Amino acid sequence: MFTEDNKTLKAAVPRASRPKEIASGVYYLEVGKGIMRSNVYFVRSSSSWVLIDIGSAKCDREIQEAAESLFGADTPPSAILLTHDHPDHAGSASALARRWGCVVYVHPDELALVTADFSNFFSIVKGYANPLDTWVILPLMRLMPRQHEAMLSASSFKEAARAFDPGAGVPGLPAWECIPTPGHTPGHVSFFRPGDRVLITGDAVVNVNLNSLWGLLLWSLGRNKRRLSGPPWYTTWRWLAARKSVTTLARLEPRMLACGHGLPMGGTGTASALRAFADHFR
Repeated sequence: MFTEDNKTLKAAVPRASRPKEIASGVYYLEVGKGIMRSNVYFVRSSSSWVLIDIGSAKCDREIQEAAESLFGADTPPSAILLTHDHPDHAGSASALARRWGCVVYVHPDELALVTADFSNFFSIVKGYANPLDTWVILPLMRLMPRQHEAMLSASSFKEAARAFDPGAGVPGLPAWECIPTPGHTPGHVSFFRPGDRVLITGDAVVNVNLNSLWGLLLWSLGRNKRRLSGPPWYTTWRWLAARKSVTTLARLEPRMLACGHGLPMGGTGTASALRAFADHFR
């Protein structure tokens, strides 16, 4: 299995307590704690900017402060884009959408789950459920319906959510392309800037091994042990589709790989590293 010890790669970007520029106008910040840590990306576009993914719940203040350090106070994003609707990537969407008064864009295949309420949640989630949902989350929700109805209502951002057409360009980012990468969720997407081959992958590809007990333990303790990996199997909707999406991303030959978890990695060896991983991904 490929690891990032490959000598042709530049050193991975270290975890930053402040947003760090990893490509022209693209800034990375890791937010959240323990196994809920994830990466968010601030992308400048002309006189405006866009936020890609939004971390887990209660990360809104940290994200807002980071945005103000980059773009100034009272400069909300033109849009928020989600690679997918999982709580470690969309948990602060409700708070920041209200604060900034902006739209949160998702792929059409994510919209039904985003806009579900407790009255129809169980019927809708059947089409999105991953192993963790099936074995743990849904049984708990049935055992404690009132508590989970309140949690679902508090985290909902359905009023701000809008579906975008992935073939019609990326909202707020005319220089970027949307790459459908289903598998981890039905409507998972990645974002690619052909000009300099920057690829933001969400959880379609990550740079930490969350598919082993040891890797997950290190991750929960705040360690960023670098290793290209597919999405966590226990939160992945369709594994075969996820494998195909890794191949799709490898064909883009990125020079900067900005994943949803783990450290961004770049350099001339990035494309070959991702190809090697795709060839051996099971």
